[in-house]
Amino acid sequence: MTAQFRFADQLDVAGKTVLVRLDVNVPLSDGVVSDDTRIRRVMPGVRALLDHGAKVVILTHFGRPRGEFVPALTVRPVAQAMSKILGQQVAVESDVIGPGGKAAVSALGPGELLLMENLRFYPEEETNDKDFAERLAGLGDFYIGDAFSCAHRAHASVDALPRIMTSAAGRSFAAELEALNAVLAQPARPVGAVVGGAKVSSKLALLENLVTKVDGLVLGGGMANTFLLAQGKSIGASLAEADMVETANRIMDAAASNDCKLLLPKDVFVAVEFKLGAAHRVVGIGDVANGEMILDAGPEAIAVASRFLKECATIVWNGPMGAFEIPPFDTATNALAKIVAAETQNNGQISVAGGGDTMAALANAGVNDQFTYVSTAGGAFLEWLEGKRLPGVEALRTS
Repeated sequence: MTAQFRFADQLDVAGKTVLVRLDVNVPLSDGVVSDDTRIRRVMPGVRALLDHGAKVVILTHFGRPRGEFVPALTVRPVAQAMSKILGQQVAVESDVIGPGGKAAVSALGPGELLLMENLRFYPEEETNDKDFAERLAGLGDFYIGDAFSCAHRAHASVDALPRIMTSAAGRSFAAELEALNAVLAQPARPVGAVVGGAKVSSKLALLENLVTKVDGLVLGGGMANTFLLAQGKSIGASLAEADMVETANRIMDAAASNDCKLLLPKDVFVAVEFKLGAAHRVVGIGDVANGEMILDAGPEAIAVASRFLKECATIVWNGPMGAFEIPPFDTATNALAKIVAAETQNNGQISVAGGGDTMAALANAGVNDQFTYVSTAGGAFLEWLEGKRLPGVEALRTS
């Protein structure tokens, strides 16, 4: 894997202008960054460039302005957060591809930093316009891609730009590649996957790919209900996709033919209402009443899944096992997450998680810093697990 890419640490950046593509699309509250996790994760790579005498120009996007200037989607709050983290001023330049941008870049000295305004204010960014990419390329000597979470998007600053500059993968990007390679390309076996979430339809390609790659698959959340329905089980008023039953059967057949063990819950938490303090009970599959909803896996299901996960050398995790936002329907997610965390910390299990509500679910369990790697990439993480080739990854390949 590493032979296929050039990495940022291999570039001689002293005195050079380096364009760094980041994804710092973070939440705001009253115009201030409310969660700077994504920013903090990529700042060590930026700090290293500055310490080596590079003139750093950060390229990024913020929200979905759809090619128009939207004041509420300026990157200025991001610049303020970066300034605090780095301990130095981070100016914002609005005239990205005009004379103002060129002048601002020319004025940079070694170890100084400039943040360009939201690239999605330009419609050419999302259309992967080559002329737009060439104008960006004119601003710098090197390109570093450190926005793996955008790698599934064929946008100008992610795809076209690195193809026309001397380019390298940044530290965070490299860590994502290494983690994903460890769980699917060259994993230590047995390999287990934990996949939850509401719908089979949203993770169809993921499931179809995983059953050919892993030794066992623990299914939870609403999607497990669709599989239970396909098995002829009564699921009451539970969330399920009746039109995906044939698809679920096909996936179960594929799992069997690939010797992939499929673990579905044998018992479940059910309730008539989904709200805090709702009356609930644990029942076996087959004993779910007509008006009841399955909201989490039960104790027996947790015990079975735990035994399997402890046997695995590698785990890939995507999505919660139940309606984790409201206790006690976070029981299965918390219990299994703590099992994987303990195996990772104590027995060297390789555990990689990401996509959708995964970060929130692991944070709720108090273990998001105890997995081998937790990805901040959503769609890109899922598409990689689906076996797709990502434009932003392909653009950085050297072979």
